[in-house]
Amino acid sequence: MTATLDRRDALTKVLPMAYAASEAILAVYATGTVEVEYKGKDDPVTIADKKANAILCAALERAFPGLPIVAEESDPGTFAGWAGAPAVWFVDPLDGTREFIARNGEFAVMIGLAEHGRATLGVIVCPALERSFVGALGVGAFEVAKDGTETPIHVSGVATLAEAEAVVSRSYGEHALDWLARRAGLRKVTPCGSAGVKGIRIATGEADIYSQPGRAGKRWDSCAPEAIVVAAGGAATDERGNAFEYASGELSNDHGFIATNGKLHGAVIDLIRQASP
Repeated sequence: MTATLDRRDALTKVLPMAYAASEAILAVYATGTVEVEYKGKDDPVTIADKKANAILCAALERAFPGLPIVAEESDPGTFAGWAGAPAVWFVDPLDGTREFIARNGEFAVMIGLAEHGRATLGVIVCPALERSFVGALGVGAFEVAKDGTETPIHVSGVATLAEAEAVVSRSYGEHALDWLARRAGLRKVTPCGSAGVKGIRIATGEADIYSQPGRAGKRWDSCAPEAIVVAAGGAATDERGNAFEYASGELSNDHGFIATNGKLHGAVIDLIRQASP
């Protein structure tokens, strides 16, 4: 199946799945209150995460039988043996759970496909922001309106750090943001929730750099954003400039996630390297 997988057709099938998950998330969001559990320290999960996870996994299994699905809220036993598979789905049913709980709207449904170890397709839907994005290698990247109209998106043409805006995790403190702005000489540094929301800001040219050095979540946090950013003409690597390997069996992004418009990528990697001990 992977040898003949049509990425355009796959996007057409997967986007409605993301919409269905979004509807389930918004139904919980509309209640105004949500019970929060913790899978680990500073790792919350809600019923919205779990409902969206179930919807997406069931739909992907029906549409793409035989392809492993590595989903954040699934029992790891359900995707045992995925390493080395020629194609794998990486699913974050509710990226930005802390933002969902804080009710600031910066959360997303993310579905990514990796083929032969590389991110090739991504779907990101931001339920509260009412924005949807798709992208795939060989297809391009698009924002999709409610009526299905696709508008091509592309990264910015900013060529210097002095002109650039960076989006960073809200976990950065104010002093860290000030230091980053001074060190890089950036025009602006903006805290933002959800890897998906930050990724689409790069893909649309609304920002120029997404910098998350150090631990940057799991492969389901990076696959869809990487695919869309690259399909939109940008670049995405770890903080050392190395490509992500999605077939290795490793799930943790222990060496950061950097996405840029491409023109600034080398400069950002150099800055991070200089700041490392």
